[in-house]
Amino acid sequence: MCHPQPRAVHQLMPTSEQPQTPLTASAQSLVDRLRSYGSVAVAFSGGVDSAVVANAAFIALGDRAAAVTAISPSLAASELEIARREALLIGIRHVELQTQEFNRPEYRRNAGDRCFFCKDTLYELTRSRLHELGVETIANGANTDDMGDHRPGMQAAVDHHVRSPLIEEGLNKAAVRELARHWNLSVAEKSASPCLSSRIAYGVEVTEERVFRVEQAEAILKAATNLQELRVRHEANELARIEVPVDQVSRLLETDLRAKITKEFHSLGFRFVTVDLDGFRSGSMNSALPLVELRVGIVQ
Repeated sequence: MCHPQPRAVHQLMPTSEQPQTPLTASAQSLVDRLRSYGSVAVAFSGGVDSAVVANAAFIALGDRAAAVTAISPSLAASELEIARREALLIGIRHVELQTQEFNRPEYRRNAGDRCFFCKDTLYELTRSRLHELGVETIANGANTDDMGDHRPGMQAAVDHHVRSPLIEEGLNKAAVRELARHWNLSVAEKSASPCLSSRIAYGVEVTEERVFRVEQAEAILKAATNLQELRVRHEANELARIEVPVDQVSRLLETDLRAKITKEFHSLGFRFVTVDLDGFRSGSMNSALPLVELRVGIVQ
């Protein structure tokens, strides 16, 4: 079996003979910031943000940097494989930690602050392993665009003194992608892929069975349509709400494809299968937050 080969560090940074551009200056500044940490454990999902931070950390610190990936039912198997591959390509030490956020009632109840308890679990576990990892600082991949969104996990980062080097450098998502292309990272064009629990409607209990159902449903939908940017939202009453780009909605209504998707979704345990006519929207679940805050109970 052929395994990806790590990139040589000297291939990732410009040589002294090359003229410095705003992009190379930004790359060097991020590397210098990570170097100033002395040693670091990067919360690493394998997405473009955490990959850029991990790459900069490895350039700056070598063996004094580690990429830490949380393993739980909310991480799709395909995403774990991407994280493993990207860490190997970067060359950074990769550590997988079994997190237990599903054991926390606050997480399972799936209120608007669910993400806080996920990140709180990861950061607490990582901090307990810092001595073993041989590092002193924890860093994440948050960028400046995350500061204007509903991100309860950012409070967990504050509580655990987690550094956010992309924010410290004033880098937004577009700038991060530019750095990923500059460093030839394989995830440079990767679409955002939040955890599977984010597909469960607020107020509907997060369970291992439900996130696995969503994972399987999205795999079925991708195989049937060849689309990569899509979501299967798990609403109350075991209802699947499919989001695809607006110009692809009509495809799902074609007789053969519609019959195939509904049959397979029903076999997974969904009672109802719907298509969202508004199309794919990242973070669309957040529109329900004001309603969730008014709810007293939880849908089991």
